[in-house]
Amino acid sequence: MKRKRKILQEREAAVWMALIPMAVLVAMLILVIKVFGNAIEGGSQIALLVASSVAALIAILVCKCPWSRLEDAIIENVRTSASAIIILLLIGAIAGTWMLSGVVPTLMYYGLQIIHPQIFLAVACVICAVVAVVTGSSWTTIATIGVALMGVGEAQGFSEGWVAGAIISGAYFGDKVSALSDTTVLASSTARVPLFEHIKYMSITTIPSFVLSLMVFTVVSFVHSNDNSMQAAELSQVLQNTFNISGWLLIVPFVTLLLIAKRLPALVTLFLSVVMACVAMVIAQPDIVATIGGDSPLVGFRAIMTVCSTSTSIDSGNATVNELIATSGMEGMLNTIWLVLCAMCFGGVMSGSGMLAALTQLFAKFVYRTASVVASTLSMGIFANLITADQYISIIITGDTFRQLYEKRGLERRLLSRSVEDSATVTSVLVPWNSCGMTQSTVLGVATLTYLPYCLFNLISPIMSLLVAIVGYRVIRKPSTEKVL
Repeated sequence: MKRKRKILQEREAAVWMALIPMAVLVAMLILVIKVFGNAIEGGSQIALLVASSVAALIAILVCKCPWSRLEDAIIENVRTSASAIIILLLIGAIAGTWMLSGVVPTLMYYGLQIIHPQIFLAVACVICAVVAVVTGSSWTTIATIGVALMGVGEAQGFSEGWVAGAIISGAYFGDKVSALSDTTVLASSTARVPLFEHIKYMSITTIPSFVLSLMVFTVVSFVHSNDNSMQAAELSQVLQNTFNISGWLLIVPFVTLLLIAKRLPALVTLFLSVVMACVAMVIAQPDIVATIGGDSPLVGFRAIMTVCSTSTSIDSGNATVNELIATSGMEGMLNTIWLVLCAMCFGGVMSGSGMLAALTQLFAKFVYRTASVVASTLSMGIFANLITADQYISIIITGDTFRQLYEKRGLERRLLSRSVEDSATVTSVLVPWNSCGMTQSTVLGVATLTYLPYCLFNLISPIMSLLVAIVGYRVIRKPSTEKVL
């Protein structure tokens, strides 16, 4: 007797199904951050995998979704993050080689001499903004110039939260308005808006947000008590005693900026930057090379490999400087990479099962007027950063989800592309388990939740975008394609 095959009927994912793994993830991350103090430690990776498992079980048992579809979605997510993972490793190598070659100490030394504490936060923000405009990369800006400014700011007595906030605010403003930025290009292309039209229209919200941020940073710097001048002078002297400080070392960041301006691929540029820093280390810092390389016959080779790959420390005779110049190389980025992979698993299961689509439809229900359309877009961008843990995926999801809705409502695409940038791009760095939040926290050595309240540009941008939409400034409407509004 032949058995009848039972055909499994797939069921569309509902909002309540998507909320269960979300609740599990949020609850576990709250506990992890409370116990470990940040989201980089192993607990967050486990939390993401547990939430992924819960989502997969619901998808398979309730929605009858085949495992192969979930697996393909996870693989695709991980594939898209492969380039970012290599970049993270190279950033780890840059952090080590730029420090021990004397590049960062030289920038710190001159910064302590030139930048007055009463204007430091504003100047740091502007410097990072200019560099990010030229490079088109907030990550590269923060990992290079940002690290040096972090040391200068702490030496001048500013709290790490304020310094990191100024650096990140400047870097993300520059990233947003740069034609070389991959996120800016992605947002404009997803919304199908010409790049320079997108940047011009975005300036309506971006420039006021940046100006407001600068005003606050200027006031905070001005009222900052300059009781650390002796400490700054002492740190300058210790840096000079530990490293061979030379203006020639600034060739490394200068050439790096030129390579980026030439629009070479990020991987090529970062790799060449590491090579230049390694050469500079061997030439300019022979004592440090000898200390790290030990008694190996190939002392230079061993020192280079050690600095690029693993943790190194130099005893300068000053505990503060020792902490500033300690590096972890590529090894220091492994926790972040581990977290990125686990986050990609969660995002893959949520998108492959249709749960993410169910959540996005929820936002569309609250759309009535222009302001509510923009508010829903902004909320979706922020929510996608929380769910997918990746700004690129968040930009694509938000743009694709709302594109047809904007067309039906008679709203131009520039408004969509701007709203996507004002949410998905700038808030990614504020989420502890997002790839941006994890990276900048690791690079700057400041917990995400510590710098979050001080990233003024990133916090003001979504609010400014909503206010401009409510006022209706430069919001042009075409005849709606909807029959009923």
